Amino acid sequence: MTDDPFNRDHAPTPGEVETLAPGIRVVTAPNPGPMTFTGTRSFIVGQGEVALIDPGPNDPAHLTALQNATEGERVTAILITHAHIDHSAAAREAARIFDAPVMAHGDPVAARSPLMSDLAERFDLGGGEGIDATFTPDRTLRDGDTIDGPGWSLRAIHTPGHLADHLSFALGDTIFSGDVAMGWAPALISPPDGDLASWRNSIRTLLALKPTTLHPGHGAPVDSPALILDHLLSHRQSREAQVLDALSSGPTTIPAMVTRIYADVDPRLHPAAARNVFAHLIDLVERGEVTCLGQLGPDAQFSLIG
Repeated sequence: MTDDPFNRDHAPTPGEVETLAPGIRVVTAPNPGPMTFTGTRSFIVGQGEVALIDPGPNDPAHLTALQNATEGERVTAILITHAHIDHSAAAREAARIFDAPVMAHGDPVAARSPLMSDLAERFDLGGGEGIDATFTPDRTLRDGDTIDGPGWSLRAIHTPGHLADHLSFALGDTIFSGDVAMGWAPALISPPDGDLASWRNSIRTLLALKPTTLHPGHGAPVDSPALILDHLLSHRQSREAQVLDALSSGPTTIPAMVTRIYADVDPRLHPAAARNVFAHLIDLVERGEVTCLGQLGPDAQFSLIG
């Protein structure tokens, strides 16, 4: 395995329709950035009667591009991988334009684990990472639910970790993986909405399905899913080793760990790095490898057990 198998050469033209495979098209939104790479990918599945996966940001130009891409066709379902504004904000307007129901896992806050809900209640953890707080679907999807059309069938796969309500969608051995697994960078995992233990389980779920292709919510298609998925797990394992090493000298705090682990990173990115370290510490505490001196929270001291 290479040290960095990510593909960062993706350069789509926003608004243009790309045909990725028979029955799969995509239009990239004009919202490139550090968190969205070259822009959110809105997928069109089928021909004639189609599903639209992730209508993206509520951008009039992007919605017009989606209308043009489906001219003469009927959109029968609008599927949302997760309620981040770069994926779901256009859902309600798309539903009006296409007269189609919005389908998703549901409320991202309600889907949090009891531990993450408790942390959110007790602390302002920062981040937020663009949650679409007002998002509600017309139809709630659960793991294993299917959405069918002429010549196609999409199966919902609950893949939490990046966000608690995250769904991927399987079309045969092709998986639309949203933001839980991408080919250009590791997924952001920021508590209370990001959950490292859940994310690991989701990556293992995807690996077990043995897909031939992943279509992530940002960036190019992933043609070697096992390579990327294994690399994502390995990357998190390496970060965990750094956290454990930072604790090896005795009890310490998250800011001290960030200064040590991310010494070569722009300090402006340290707040996001702190949330990443906290995600690892929550996981290690739950696994019994690390203890929290006092109440579990971002301001606590942490120590190795044993």
